[in-house]
Amino acid sequence: MLTLVFPGQGSQYSGMGKDLADNFAVARHLFEEANDALGFDLANLCFTGSEADLKLTANTQPAILAVSVAALEVLRQEKELQPTYAAGHSLGEYSALVAAGVLSFADALKTVRQRGTFMQEAVPVGVGAMAAIIGLVGEELEQLCQDAAEGEIVSPANYNSPGQVVIAGHATAIARAIALAGERGARRALMLPVSAPFHCALMAPAAERLERVLEQIPVGSFSFPVVTNVEAVPCEQPGRVKALLVKQVCAPVRWDASIEQCARLGVTHYLEVGPGKVLTGLIKRTHRDAVLDQMSDTQSLKRL
Repeated sequence: MLTLVFPGQGSQYSGMGKDLADNFAVARHLFEEANDALGFDLANLCFTGSEADLKLTANTQPAILAVSVAALEVLRQEKELQPTYAAGHSLGEYSALVAAGVLSFADALKTVRQRGTFMQEAVPVGVGAMAAIIGLVGEELEQLCQDAAEGEIVSPANYNSPGQVVIAGHATAIARAIALAGERGARRALMLPVSAPFHCALMAPAAERLERVLEQIPVGSFSFPVVTNVEAVPCEQPGRVKALLVKQVCAPVRWDASIEQCARLGVTHYLEVGPGKVLTGLIKRTHRDAVLDQMSDTQSLKRL
């Protein structure tokens, strides 16, 4: 059984998607559709944009989604693709929903462009932060966040793989958590170079604004289930999609639990579709005997 997995922020790089557009008309047309939907040259941003421009959250989110969907459409054209499930990390859940036929490409692009803006504007620059904590799990991590809070917000944001968790919240609370983590036996604790504290309660204003946007977006039926970040179980109920996407903004990404669930359901093969290999690395640590592939350009396509 095959699960398609789609990357989130942090996987972007200048030049992504250009090889696909140069070699496949289906990818070229998708980037043209993206430009039309957004009203600016997203293709040029992906192909030649600076790392600084690509790191801006409002740019990052539609750029990664466009490259992921372009790679998917090339795959569908060139290979026999029969996924049982799909999943995406944070932003990647929108790519998964496009893959499953639930959201249109244009609607997903416009939504994540606004989602990125809302998330960036929810917290003034410098007020929030995120950190990776390696080697603390379960109650140890929860206690760390409680002790570091001191009346501020700090909580798990991404459960990426066993022993690797990202926390988010007020920058001062994150700094306290990093200091405490070292005292409590964490193998590593470091601040991440991100522009906002994603997937924590500080994102509530972004969730409220996103909810109003999603109210206007049509939702189709699932061609296959999508394992959601919030619940870490397959969803194939169109009526639940919007509420889960809104909740996702403030809730932790349960990526390790999502992969564990896929393993229990009999998944043996994961194909990361889109820029980078971040998810492939995380899945290796959670589902050790799985077959792992990645597709982002013609060279990776040839290896499949």
